[in-house]
Amino acid sequence: MSSKQPYCLMPWIHFHVGNKGVVKACCVANIPLGNINDSSLEDIWEGEKINVLREKFAAGQLDKRCGVCINMEATGGKSIRQETFEKFPDVDISEPLLPIYFDIRFSNVCNFRCRTCWHGASSKWFSDAQQLGRAIGQQAILKNIHDFQQFINKTGEALLEAQEIYFAGGEPLVTEEHYLLLEWLIAHKATNIRLRYNTNFSKLHFKQYDVLELWNHFPKVEILASIDGFGVLGEIIRKDMKWTDILKNREKIRVLPHIDFKIAPTVSVLNMRHLPVLYKEVIQLNLIDETDLYINILERPQYYNIQIFPATQKAEINQLYADFFNWMTENNIPESIKALFQECLDYMNAKDQSQYWEQFLVETQILDELRDEKLLKYIKK
Repeated sequence: MSSKQPYCLMPWIHFHVGNKGVVKACCVANIPLGNINDSSLEDIWEGEKINVLREKFAAGQLDKRCGVCINMEATGGKSIRQETFEKFPDVDISEPLLPIYFDIRFSNVCNFRCRTCWHGASSKWFSDAQQLGRAIGQQAILKNIHDFQQFINKTGEALLEAQEIYFAGGEPLVTEEHYLLLEWLIAHKATNIRLRYNTNFSKLHFKQYDVLELWNHFPKVEILASIDGFGVLGEIIRKDMKWTDILKNREKIRVLPHIDFKIAPTVSVLNMRHLPVLYKEVIQLNLIDETDLYINILERPQYYNIQIFPATQKAEINQLYADFFNWMTENNIPESIKALFQECLDYMNAKDQSQYWEQFLVETQILDELRDEKLLKYIKK
């Protein structure tokens, strides 16, 4: 690292491809740098937009478009910006090379229609989005990268030297391009790469592909399983999930020591009350070890943000967590895990956004009726 730490490392190490092929500074900052379908990696990586951002960050200045990280840090949570410094402590920004950390979203292909998601990130959402008048196209599948081979031609040199590739959704384990990329890396003997997944963990086989066979070529695979609840509640929040499938798939990877498995709940109004119960359940089932937890605090859409709880409900949740913290102490749960739950509380209590509570009730009722479900009974206590 240079003597002066930049505000954020992303413009020196990270290449994120999102909706419609737009390359952005990261997955949460709306800072477009170019489009991989129209431009080469070199043109984007050496372009004016990214260099302006580098100059700003190198001077220690933030960018107002980095609001997600700014707000998360200000309200007690850990931001992606902070995590990146922890993961890549030895980056020298005085020598900008090719990106070493990729986040590739090939399309919106997904087999779930989670409550907190939308058509732009899930093809399975298309039918519901059509009925609600919220579809963002005339077809379910929205391709971000138009031509896989062209993408490889543009990014291959950097991919061969990558330190980490992060796959998210859509759902990477039902996305064919994800498997094609793994096969390409294996064929080119570029397997000394950390693979990291945000996945609903429902499928380990897709078409002719067995992902466990492919993962055997890579020394480090991290699974962040998007599990927001167990049983019926989990299946309502993550619509089309079958809890029994999660349990079966967990057993299949248990014997593979190079695969790290964590649960990564998205913390929202839908499950804030139930996180302690979820944690106790996955520990009791031996689904994870005590420290195998990664928290995603939802910021958008606003009507699912945990800051919208009315004051009376926040008081109830604070008491619920106080009891949970006592349980953690009695059971010798590491302080690092308690800190994750404390971050959720701190974030919830940092602002009063209860003006969005009525919108949440309306939106939830709409989906309850559309899907013949009763999620509200888990939320309104």
